Amino acid sequence: MTPAIEVDGISVTLGGTAVLDAVSTTVDEGRLVGLVGPNGAGKTTLLRTINGVLTPNRGSVRVDGQDVAELDSRAASRLVATVPQSTASTFEFPVRRIVEMGRTPHISRFGTRTAADRDAVDEAMDRAAVDHLADRPVTEVSGGERQRVFLARALAQDTPVLLLDEPTSDLDVNHQVRTLDLVADLVDEGRTVVAAIHDLDLAARYCDELRLLHDGRIRAAGPPESVLTDETVAAAFGARATVTTHPVTGTASVTAFADDAPETTPATVHVVGGGGAATPLLHRLGAVGIECSVGAVSTDDADAETARTIDADLVTVPPYAPVDDEARTAVAERVRRADTVVVADVTVAPGNCPNLDAVLDTDTPVVVVDGRPVDARNVAGARGRRLVSRLRDRGTVVDDVDGVVAAVRRAVATDRRPAETDPRP
Repeated sequence: MTPAIEVDGISVTLGGTAVLDAVSTTVDEGRLVGLVGPNGAGKTTLLRTINGVLTPNRGSVRVDGQDVAELDSRAASRLVATVPQSTASTFEFPVRRIVEMGRTPHISRFGTRTAADRDAVDEAMDRAAVDHLADRPVTEVSGGERQRVFLARALAQDTPVLLLDEPTSDLDVNHQVRTLDLVADLVDEGRTVVAAIHDLDLAARYCDELRLLHDGRIRAAGPPESVLTDETVAAAFGARATVTTHPVTGTASVTAFADDAPETTPATVHVVGGGGAATPLLHRLGAVGIECSVGAVSTDDADAETARTIDADLVTVPPYAPVDDEARTAVAERVRRADTVVVADVTVAPGNCPNLDAVLDTDTPVVVVDGRPVDARNVAGARGRRLVSRLRDRGTVVDDVDGVVAAVRRAVATDRRPAETDPRP
């Protein structure tokens, strides 16, 4: 078979952390290949490297025989269409306008849309079952409907390769099946599809092959029944698992159980970041299986991009906007739910002081990363100095990223320790 995608020894480092390490794989034309693995394993990063958004530190990616790193954006977009995991939009474009954007790579700089372009958009909207939403602002449709709108945009792009990042994450069961049925039809028509799928049963049911990622490497590759075994699932996900054959579909079905004696203390952490300060922390925490939430940060902040990459819960504000009451409330809710809060080595400004206020208003344990002197990163005057001082007094202070995981585990263990009782009658 002819390879549609050739990934040769790629390594990607983000925020000083190796996310992909010497990954090599080949995807043949007309195949549906699923990427499975725990959060933070590198699935999204691999997709973003295949479509040329990220340039690997080492190695290369070829699509249809062409090195994507050597293609301009328009040429790459004629080869690869992507449905991202996050489909949030702050612009009130009508749904049809969003789908029409998929035709952009096929239109010259000074060209206009043709009847063929309009037909491609009509067909894509019909196949994705969003034609009835054509005139609705994309900001007013549900999360599941918006997911199908961006799938329609990718279909209108009419590329030989389609990349899907968690295509069923916001869909109900009915639309999950309908979406993957549509993807399977596209593969039958000759398209090549690579999809990151968190539901192992759905991945086994629909994919021709799987790639199991863990700690930035492909740990198993091949047909679903050979990739999903008790041993491989346990090793990758850190949970005991039993893999059986589903009595109806005849494909692999995974049942996971909590480990009776976990090696690490399960924890959820809220990270206060901004300006990229949280990125190395998020990668380090995610690498040891700690679930993170992040915010509030700007939608275009490097920390927001990292949070999306590792599937972290994210609170955002518009670019250059301060943390308003709504965002502060959202941060406070996540801080209360978290086992620990990690405050990154952020620049303290008037606009992000509400993040720190939200932390101090709770009794959640705090870990403070204190890499730079306060005066070097405080532009909020006396208020900023007071907030940092209160955080340092209240929490555990560490000097760098290396100390964060140990401090988080100590804080969680201490917070969960049963209170001592007075033995006297």
